[in-house]
Amino acid sequence: MNPARLYYGQMIKKEDAVPRPKRPRYIDAMPRVTEFSPRGAAPAEEVILSLEELEAVRLIDYDGLDQTRAADIMNVSRQTVGRILRTGRFKLAKAVVAGCVLKVSGGCYRIDENRSGRGRHRRRRGGRCGHSDRS
Repeated sequence: MNPARLYYGQMIKKEDAVPRPKRPRYIDAMPRVTEFSPRGAAPAEEVILSLEELEAVRLIDYDGLDQTRAADIMNVSRQTVGRILRTGRFKLAKAVVAGCVLKVSGGCYRIDENRSGRGRHRRRRGGRCGHSDRS
């Protein structure tokens, strides 16, 4: 079914539906260490922690920010940060408790060193909200 030929009120089949593209999450920088493995035992399996999950855990658990502030820095909603944080914490707990190898890689992110941690609501002097650092 061609989506361009849909008319108001027509139903789209589940297999024809196209999900909305993910909005890239801003992260501060690439992590210095990308793999952790337990000592003394053979690892059970491998757990992949995405870069945006690591960034959410870093901002909230390590830096002590609240979810609203972390959402502004990562350029997503507070609910999205909560969801990312929940999956990141679960993966960290699984790696520690079950003795799995933890690898940090992948995800939908954008590295932006110019943001200076002030989030998406930063205003520049004499004008509108500054979006020039985003493409």
